[in-house]
Amino acid sequence: MIDAQTLAIIFVIVGAMFLIAEALTPGAFLLIPGTVLVIIGLVGYIYPDFLYSTWSPLFALAVAVPVTLGTIRMYQFLAQPEPPTTTVAESLMGKEGVVTVRTVPENIKGKVRIDTDVWSATSDGPIEVGTEVVVTESQGVHVKVARR
Repeated sequence: MIDAQTLAIIFVIVGAMFLIAEALTPGAFLLIPGTVLVIIGLVGYIYPDFLYSTWSPLFALAVAVPVTLGTIRMYQFLAQPEPPTTTVAESLMGKEGVVTVRTVPENIKGKVRIDTDVWSATSDGPIEVGTEVVVTESQGVHVKVARR
């Protein structure tokens, strides 16, 4: 059996390696086990009999819970969610696309692919599938296009 102080040093070294790995690849969640191992290793080095006691697993759990909650809070603060991006109808003005379903006047059954999105479309005259077009108007969730 390994003596308690050697085991404590191993815990600190392994924990430090986890912390370094987390610093190099953030988001791997190695911060939690790394911190717990360092704390247990330091306590075990100061109080060697503690590591082989029945209290050490309970102490590890008591350390892991607040470390986990703190880590989650820290990651939430560092990587705050951004609101989803939406396409504003006015931002489509002047954009180029390709007709995927024939467009005709006064009817929004036509379809146009602009970037990666497909929009309902109308036009002043019939425009066939595959024709390159440019957006001349934006009307809510559909666009008006003209040949390019």
